[in-house]
Amino acid sequence: MPEPVKKAVSAFTKKPKTQEAGEGSSVVFEAETEKPDAKVKWQCNTKDIASGNKYVIAADGNKHSLTIQAITKEDANVYAVIAGGSKVKFELKVVSNPEAPVEVPTDGPKESSRQPEPSPAPPAAQDAPPTEDGQLPDTRQDLTGLFTEKPKSGEVTVGENITFVAKVNAESLLKKPTVKWFKGKWMDLASKSGKHLQLKESFDRNTKVHTFEMHVIEAKPNFAGGYRCEVSSRDKFDSCNFELTVHEACAVEGFDIRAAFRRTSTDGKDDSGELDFSTLLKKRDSFLKPSNRAVQMSTEPDVDVWDILRSAPPSEYQKIAFQYGITDLRGMLKRLKKMKKEEKKSAAFLKKLDPAYQVTKGHKIKLAIEVANADAEVKWLKNGQEFHPTGSKYIFESVGNMRYLTINNCSLADDAAYCCVVGDEKCTTELFVKEPPILIVKNLEDQMVMKGERVELECEVSEEGANVKWEKDGVELTRDESFKYRFKKDGCKHILIINEASKEDCGHYKVKTNGGESMAELLVQEKQLEVYQSIADLTVKAKDQAVFKCEVSDENVKGTWYKNGVEVKSDARVNITHIGRIHKLTIDDVKPEDEGDYTFVPDGHAFNLSAKLNFMEVKIDYVPRQDPPKIHLDCMSCTTESTIIVVAGNKLRLDVPITGDPAPTVVWTKGEKASSVKPDGEEKEGPTSSWTVKDGKVISEGDSRVHVETSKGHCIFTIEGAERQDEGIYSVVVRNPAGEDTADINVKVVDVPDPPQNLKILSVGEDSCVAQWDPPSFDGGQPIIGYVLERKKTRSYRWMRLNFDPYPDTTYEAKRMIEGMAYEMRVYAVNSIGMSRHSPASQPFVPVAPTSAPIGLCVDDINDTSISLKWRRPEKIGAAELEGYGVEYCKEGTDEWIPAIKGLTERTSLTIKDLNTGDKLQFRVRAYNMAGPSAPITLGQFVTIREIMQRPKIWLPRSLRQTLIRKVGETVNLVIPFQGKPRPKVTWSKDGEPLAATFANVRNSELDTILFIRNTDRKHSGKYDLQVQIENVEDSASVMLQVVDLPGPPEALKIMDIWGFNVALEWKPPKDNGNCEIIGYAIQKADKKTMEWYTVYDQYRRTNCVVSDLIMGNEYVFRVYSMNLVGLSQEPCNTKDSAYIQKSGIDYKHPGHKEHDFSEAPKFTHPLVNRSVIAGYNATLSCSVRGIPKPKVTWYKNKMDISNEAKYRMLSKQGVLTLEIRKPCLFDGGVYTCKAVNASGEDVVECKLEVRPQIVKEEKKDEKK
Repeated sequence: MPEPVKKAVSAFTKKPKTQEAGEGSSVVFEAETEKPDAKVKWQCNTKDIASGNKYVIAADGNKHSLTIQAITKEDANVYAVIAGGSKVKFELKVVSNPEAPVEVPTDGPKESSRQPEPSPAPPAAQDAPPTEDGQLPDTRQDLTGLFTEKPKSGEVTVGENITFVAKVNAESLLKKPTVKWFKGKWMDLASKSGKHLQLKESFDRNTKVHTFEMHVIEAKPNFAGGYRCEVSSRDKFDSCNFELTVHEACAVEGFDIRAAFRRTSTDGKDDSGELDFSTLLKKRDSFLKPSNRAVQMSTEPDVDVWDILRSAPPSEYQKIAFQYGITDLRGMLKRLKKMKKEEKKSAAFLKKLDPAYQVTKGHKIKLAIEVANADAEVKWLKNGQEFHPTGSKYIFESVGNMRYLTINNCSLADDAAYCCVVGDEKCTTELFVKEPPILIVKNLEDQMVMKGERVELECEVSEEGANVKWEKDGVELTRDESFKYRFKKDGCKHILIINEASKEDCGHYKVKTNGGESMAELLVQEKQLEVYQSIADLTVKAKDQAVFKCEVSDENVKGTWYKNGVEVKSDARVNITHIGRIHKLTIDDVKPEDEGDYTFVPDGHAFNLSAKLNFMEVKIDYVPRQDPPKIHLDCMSCTTESTIIVVAGNKLRLDVPITGDPAPTVVWTKGEKASSVKPDGEEKEGPTSSWTVKDGKVISEGDSRVHVETSKGHCIFTIEGAERQDEGIYSVVVRNPAGEDTADINVKVVDVPDPPQNLKILSVGEDSCVAQWDPPSFDGGQPIIGYVLERKKTRSYRWMRLNFDPYPDTTYEAKRMIEGMAYEMRVYAVNSIGMSRHSPASQPFVPVAPTSAPIGLCVDDINDTSISLKWRRPEKIGAAELEGYGVEYCKEGTDEWIPAIKGLTERTSLTIKDLNTGDKLQFRVRAYNMAGPSAPITLGQFVTIREIMQRPKIWLPRSLRQTLIRKVGETVNLVIPFQGKPRPKVTWSKDGEPLAATFANVRNSELDTILFIRNTDRKHSGKYDLQVQIENVEDSASVMLQVVDLPGPPEALKIMDIWGFNVALEWKPPKDNGNCEIIGYAIQKADKKTMEWYTVYDQYRRTNCVVSDLIMGNEYVFRVYSMNLVGLSQEPCNTKDSAYIQKSGIDYKHPGHKEHDFSEAPKFTHPLVNRSVIAGYNATLSCSVRGIPKPKVTWYKNKMDISNEAKYRMLSKQGVLTLEIRKPCLFDGGVYTCKAVNASGEDVVECKLEVRPQIVKEEKKDEKK
């Protein structure tokens, strides 16, 4: 487990805080740093801010301020101030200035002055009614991250216009956002655009803001209701709900009722178009003049004319039309006939369910219907399945003709379609359960870790089981194949786990819910690279092999090899490898030109490893001879047999390197050892399988799944889809006239284990249980590495995993269960191959409340008459609160336990006094709650009451065991712990002299001593000795302190020589090196015309140099700074004379360059990928290759050349290789190989193609005709 990272001390003494400000005003954020010369940087949304018209940045000593002028809504962002390694974030919240209300005249305005931003809609779904407890549906808008301005609910009068506006910021989006407008839950308004609804959008290139508008023109009463606006862009999604309320228009004096009977003609003719008299269908008070209809309005209720017409006989239509002022009888009959055709009289229901209801999660709702027959039986269905009253969840009521369904404590599982069935008739509705927004109650915290450490980002939300989304720098994190990110839920806590953090993991991490978000920054620092093995000098002969090898601490660090300062590239003789922590440079067939200095430079680290290659020339007379065959296996020198493990179902491929001249014949045998394989022509005993390869061709082959092939230097044995029966010993024999060689390879086929057996619950606790099971009968050929357990509530179908990492034992204690709830458990077995099927579920069990004993009882201190004990709280306290602890002791030889104190103690430590010296006592502690005492915890043995002497011992921290380096002016605070009883005497000295109080401050306690120096100086450097003494026993330790300062300037800088464009300089080291080693010099030059200084060399190690590339005809002066661990010297050393570059007499000789060999062996930069396609559809396989000269490409299927087959089409364009398979069938599946060859070498990639059959959909016949 990695050590916790210590938090850095903040560089700020005063931090800016989040503020609110109104639009158009100004706001000032102030910060104070600890150091007056600290560099401070301000940011807005992680981007640096510069002073200008908008922002004013000021600094006065250690006080810094940021002023934002003329604030707008776009300024509401997250800001940050950075000083050194500290970063403080704060926010600016912009409050809109309240606008004066606009009075709307009652004389019939044509357009509303309101500017909300929802959408209109055609006739639509009805609003959800209030719940049974009287609460209206929750219409609060969820907090989102894409909208910069959301549509707002609005009100409009019939006939007026209203506009709803939504704005989306596209700076962080990779694709243009798509916006959809809905009315109700499902009605898409894009298809309803027309006379009364128009959808518009625009884009501002300066602010990169998309504006989406929905215009409602001449609103009608049926436009009222709930609307929703949705925005999406690739993997990002957001939505917002709003309401539109439509008010009836008030009557105006002089209203002409005849205008309602005018035809809707668009060509100007009075006799064309349709009559629209819908405004007369309801007799409303808006059509009556208040001056002469006041009496009628007070006594006559509103009447729906269509309700009267639908229920009246046809003979009464003319009378009703005359009574209510309807003159177009033909149009009335036409519309009435259409309405009656749509309406179907229900014989069973007098009142049906509404189309939809909405309720907030956790509330209750009552659904009501009215039946025609009071004795009718009613059935209730949920998603087509009948359900019955269940406790207090579902309640059925029958009151006269009314039938009620009450759903209490609504959850997301209640979001369904409900149906009421009476006889052969039914009515349906849909219930929508709205989940309250999930809030983040504990935000993420910034972290800084070392590379390779484990990172846990934790937040806490307002509800258990809530879903959250994790993002890194705006990109959503998912569970990938490498398992780099793990997402853990623990009640309300959500944890993002990053194993082995790397530099790529640096960034801003954000967690989002539907009710908020939280962001934190992760910084990853590099570990110091250590060298475990350096490279060594080599002396080799001609045609021998030279191997340079080094080993570093980090296996992920790459590096570069150099020869005499020139980078070494891989070729036919030179091979560069990097396996784990080991880096190798191998040179085959060494030649004289290979001699030189070789250097390995790790990437990202400022050091290198060097060695020299010496060439020793040896003359060798060539004698042609035959080489006996040889099998080269890596493990041949370790064991007599090599074991290969393959997973069942995977491909087994044995690639054996062989040598021999002439090319040997290879014989593979299964079932017997290589030592028993006889030469050709001799008889063999026992059942065996044999495969022979000669000159690259298979002579004999046993199973169709087995493929044997040979190439130059290799023999490959392949079994497709390994099975259990393929397990055994495979022998390979290579023969040629010069001899033979043999090797045995043990192949082991492994699989996932069987399920565990006999799962049972041993015991239960308040919120836990102990489960035990037997290992599986078959472990799959691999050791069982652990088990994974799951649990669920008896009445639930959802299994919850209890452990993420395999648990090694067969007994497991499951925790975090609810007392009184019935549970079941099951277990999986895990080996290195995978996870088994689950075991049968255990018998149901219910956790009960046990008690638990305190833990960690030990002796803290002891003397002649008293003893101090301490312990820790119990792990399981139970449902009741802990009341205290009881402490008892028992003398040796008796069984009587005596209370040490009266009553209980609430503390977890106790000092027992007035004991007899020399008594041997046993102590125990019990925890008490409402259920009584817990099981006791006792000391491991009897304790003798007698003071124990403890030798003095200094525990010197590891960081102080080496020289401690501090700069002048810094603070030194050394904390050194020690032990000893009684309290030892502590003495500090420096260089053998006692430490004066004016020189340094010392503070001692019983457990440690502190040496404190507020402002260090060069005189504080030296050796500090610490001595602790008890009587004549003592212990001592030493600390070396080195206080360093800037060095002095170099001395005696001279111009030694001037030639061509070069000047030779020489100087002497400084007299004062700042109390540390001089690590280099900084050389600068300046033209005497401009006197602008430019750095020529930085961290230059020598005391002489040559300045080159000077300009002809110019005169130069030079200066040198010395450099140590602290920095550059304050003053430079300047040349007394200047150097003039002559204009003539210069001959430039062009340097010679060796022509570079650009040849490169083929290498696949993008491999083939396994694919699964459907038969009958063309399929393509693609990869990319590079190589100089252009390599020749050959395609193979199952190791067979397919270049000349018409079914396949090979394409090559700029290194991208494509194999097109025309309408593949099931027989085209297999392993496809692409091979690239040129003069420098070859490379091969392969993939597996799976061809699936087409699925024919069965046509369903309509049973109801």
